[in-house]
Amino acid sequence: MRKIVFFSMIVVILLILGAGIGGYSYISSALEPMNPDNNTPVTVEIPIGSSVDTITAALEENNIVKDARVYKYYLKFNNESEFQAGTYELTPSMTLSEITESLKTGKVYHEPLFSVTVPEGLRLEEIASIIEENTDYSADEFMETATDSEFIASLQEQFPELITDEVTADSIRYSLEGYLYPATYPFYEDNPELEVIITQMVEGTNAAFAPYLESINDFSAGNFTSEGEDPNVMTVHKALTFASLLEEEATASTDREIIAGIFYNRLEDGMPLQTDPTVLYALGEWKDQVLYEDLEIDHPYNTYQNAGLPPGPIAAPGIESIEAAMNPESTNYYYFLAAAEDGVVYYSETLEEHEEKAEQYIYSVNEEEADETEE
Repeated sequence: MRKIVFFSMIVVILLILGAGIGGYSYISSALEPMNPDNNTPVTVEIPIGSSVDTITAALEENNIVKDARVYKYYLKFNNESEFQAGTYELTPSMTLSEITESLKTGKVYHEPLFSVTVPEGLRLEEIASIIEENTDYSADEFMETATDSEFIASLQEQFPELITDEVTADSIRYSLEGYLYPATYPFYEDNPELEVIITQMVEGTNAAFAPYLESINDFSAGNFTSEGEDPNVMTVHKALTFASLLEEEATASTDREIIAGIFYNRLEDGMPLQTDPTVLYALGEWKDQVLYEDLEIDHPYNTYQNAGLPPGPIAAPGIESIEAAMNPESTNYYYFLAAAEDGVVYYSETLEEHEEKAEQYIYSVNEEEADETEE
């Protein structure tokens, strides 16, 4: 009898231990992502007024979480509530923390498979090289997609206030030059289509200009020039072009609004902008110093030879340059130069004053450096 009781107790203990281990294992797995390797988005609808029971059941039904009850207790233990109704694109690879953050904010939060960073001031061809370095696409494939007329037309339909017919003018080198916003872009697929990558970058520029879309036409001073458009009215394309010049000229964020004011002064008085970066863009040759002979190039982007803005952006401007273009500082300056030695920007109201500062801060420094080199 004692043996029977003993073995019965052993069996009961083993069953309890087994159930405990199995339960612990099950709960642990239910607290992990449903499928860490599955990044395929699943559409989950959370109606207005949904209870926690309804939400967790919907997630289990769509294979986003393993067990609705475990997730419900997870939410209760972490004191999570106040979820937003809406349509969510969730993936089985998301953690419970990421799912919860998504439901609370109305956004999808999960770790990207890779990210691509596009710094400010890059040309389209330079962005193509970054894409080549970070994806399976070549720079040529990127450029082919970014210059495809049908794709550009589709972007015009998607972003009608941002991308207008101005981007298809004959003098434009690349229609999307300057329209790919500089930022860090997360991607949740192994190999997203190039159209998806480029569209996401265009969305960034559209968002940056959103605060100015209603008031942008109020900029009526000056001759901005544009094919088929009123030269005295600012447009998004012209503003983006303007901002790209600031991006290439300004050495610090504090200089941008002042330089923007200088450009507006020159435009209003019919003076050429005379910015060296436009000459380099016209040349298609990127070097540290612009020579006098370079200034003579006959090209629509050369602002030494043509009044007003160039036909389109020469690089991708960041938010500081965009904001400066739309909020210029009013001054009496018409000239500026960055000192060769320390990069400090000096402003002048007259050409004579400008030439004196150039002699003091540019030419004299270059001569001293030349003498030191000879010694």
